[in-house]
Amino acid sequence: MAATVEIYTWRFCPFCIRAKALLDRKRVDYTEYAIDGDEAARAVMAERADGRRSLPQIFINDEGIGGCDELHALERAGRLDPLLAA
Repeated sequence: MAATVEIYTWRFCPFCIRAKALLDRKRVDYTEYAIDGDEAARAVMAERADGRRSLPQIFINDEGIGGCDELHALERAGRLDPLLAA
């Protein structure tokens, strides 16, 4: 069973695009919440992300892993694939 992956983005955010590109290269199915200018949606995201309001915010199996830098760090450390397989 594959992990549930969710990503909050702004459509033209370079970090969001980079994070989605890594997920796409790994052929990961994910749910994207494009929250451009939607403060209510951003507040929901921030609540889930322990107050973090930067974009993207990525959740794997409902656990916040952070943003683009954290996603790529997990990949470099060899820890992303096990999370995605859980």
